Amino acid sequence: MEALKLLFGSDIGLLSVFTVVFAAGTVVFIYGYAKKKMVEDAANAAKK
Repeated sequence: MEALKLLFGSDIGLLSVFTVVFAAGTVVFIYGYAKKKMVEDAANAAKK
């Protein structure tokens, strides 16, 4: 319980939480963007 208090109660802890959330969000965004582009590319290749 003390670790959670330190994690959410200090500036460095909050910065760590923000960094992890931001990095995870970036991974999800890049995965979705790449998947969308791969589907588009496959559709364009099938047309030709």
